[in-house]
Amino acid sequence: MGVLFGYYAAADDEDAGRAVARADVEPIGSGYDELVVKGVDPVVDLLPAEVLVTGLPAEEVKADSRRGHLVAMVADGEVVSVALTDTFRDRLAAFERELLEDVAQGWAASGDFSTPPDPEELADFLRRLAELADRAVGRGHRLYCWICP
Repeated sequence: MGVLFGYYAAADDEDAGRAVARADVEPIGSGYDELVVKGVDPVVDLLPAEVLVTGLPAEEVKADSRRGHLVAMVADGEVVSVALTDTFRDRLAAFERELLEDVAQGWAASGDFSTPPDPEELADFLRRLAELADRAVGRGHRLYCWICP
């Protein structure tokens, strides 16, 4: 089936942890504004897009302590949740939507994927993630990603 990545918005780290460490029988991420995809790891694969969207050097993006910060883990890593940076959330929310196709083209050409991705699929992902970021900013929420191998 492959690894699933659930990008979602939550009020804070504690709230984000509840999305994966569930006290009920609901599926991971239930009740959260989320976008579930395959093949876009928030730490490894998303870096070129973060650089293109934020305009920051890769080293500065990687140095942000929020980037990939472990928020929650179920069992021995059956599911984990990590934080995305507020800078990426804010800049993505404000980013011109029509320019996301250009970002997707650059991201697809970055060579960071093991299999060359379809730039149109990346553009669609970025548009949907930008909408999620926009809603998160409007609610004062942060962005996270749960990962389920």
